[in-house]
Amino acid sequence: AVATDDERTSKRVKPLVNGKGWEYTILLDTNQEFKRSLGISNVPYLIIIKNQEIVFTQNGHVPGGETELFEKLKSLK
Repeated sequence: AVATDDERTSKRVKPLVNGKGWEYTILLDTNQEFKRSLGISNVPYLIIIKNQEIVFTQNGHVPGGETELFEKLKSLK
């Protein structure tokens, strides 16, 4: 995951991650250079990569969008 928090709010990321018990790497993009390089204007922005190929993207969040995401994840097994 990539957090786009700026220098001021990035201090909150580590306690959040530790509190949630997430077991994956969280990177910080404090100057949003990574976000700009991908042309992302809104967060959350989800990219699923399998075998070095982008197989799914989701820009923003709408209620019910998690259903499409779960179905895509199940199909990638």
